[in-house]
Amino acid sequence: MEDPKNQTDTTPKVIGIGGIFFFSDNLQQTKEWYTKNLGLEINDWGSSSFESRNVNKPEEINSLQWCPFKNGDDYFSPSKKDFMINYRVQNIEGLVHKLKENGVTILDSIVTYDYGKFVHIMDAEGNKIELWEPVES
Repeated sequence: MEDPKNQTDTTPKVIGIGGIFFFSDNLQQTKEWYTKNLGLEINDWGSSSFESRNVNKPEEINSLQWCPFKNGDDYFSPSKKDFMINYRVQNIEGLVHKLKENGVTILDSIVTYDYGKFVHIMDAEGNKIELWEPVES
């Protein structure tokens, strides 16, 4: 009998949080405050990266991006909210298909970069959500 831990689950779903993004009235001051007071190291993209291990695949290292954006940045549009969450997903194509069947607003097409695939959707409360299927390590 095959070990169920060795089977690859391809169910279209969220598997974690990939990023937390929020607006800031004074971007530089906000970054400096978090660095000085909470020890966050801000990288070239204006964010701090937190690494963790995948419980089911301990050799896999996952990262979570934390990043303030200038208040009013278009990246959150069309949402009127002052934050956006990036969810790590598996089978992004299957998930987008499922979301379309459920009448969810899909804001753009899946875009592929060397670090993964992305698409943006809106939830029922008007929050823009970024979905990210990372490249497997």
